[in-house]
Amino acid sequence: MEIAFRAALMAWLRADPILADMLNSIEEDGPVAASPPHLALVASAGIDWSTKTARGREIRLALELAGRGDDPAQTAVLAQRVEQRIATLAPQQARYRIVVTQFLRSRVERRRRGLRAVLLEYRFTLIETE
Repeated sequence: MEIAFRAALMAWLRADPILADMLNSIEEDGPVAASPPHLALVASAGIDWSTKTARGREIRLALELAGRGDDPAQTAVLAQRVEQRIATLAPQQARYRIVVTQFLRSRVERRRRGLRAVLLEYRFTLIETE
């Protein structure tokens, strides 16, 4: 379920015409070879969230958005768009349903050579439907 969910989430992010226009790359695994700005799913972990009648998973994942420039507002606009896109991911997916989508936290840091990075962490709970 975790692998299918990761693939569905990344496909959903890649399908956004605004993000596709604003980012050089949207990758499932980091580190990314593309120049910033880019987005990568850098970590995920799943635990059992089953019920008596259905299998389930709680999946926590982290996305890293890397930007470049002296103006932090540009990176903030990108991060906001990523958050909006995740919030609109359809609950019903092939073979499972997303029961909860929860933003957990973010971390922003400035790196060398004008790089900025935003780490976005989420929690999703899924129930198998087949």
